[in-house]
Amino acid sequence: MFHLSLVILFSALCLVSSFIIIFIEIPLLLRVCPTSSTFDEFMRRFSTNYMRALIYFVMAAIQWISIAVGVTSLIAAAVLLTITAALYAAAGLKGQAFTGSKTLGGQGVAQMIV
Repeated sequence: MFHLSLVILFSALCLVSSFIIIFIEIPLLLRVCPTSSTFDEFMRRFSTNYMRALIYFVMAAIQWISIAVGVTSLIAAAVLLTITAALYAAAGLKGQAFTGSKTLGGQGVAQMIV
């Protein structure tokens, strides 16, 4: 991140990706944090495994493109985002429904257990 090149731009995109991931994975934050209705609607689109796989793949592709500028530690983000996208896609292909937890503000695992 300390290079004076496009790596700074890709590092900033990685930081933005991290905030998107936090809001996707912890829906409680959409209720707690003051966000716009447009942002809330954008985040609610990613409620299925396929949509989550798509957004993670897009974020991973951005980080993989950063390697063309210079090989930096952003490759770790690219690898982990790719793995996450693959796992969400595999869950979608297997027909597994996404299950959130009440702790994080989702529908709740406790309802499925009872």
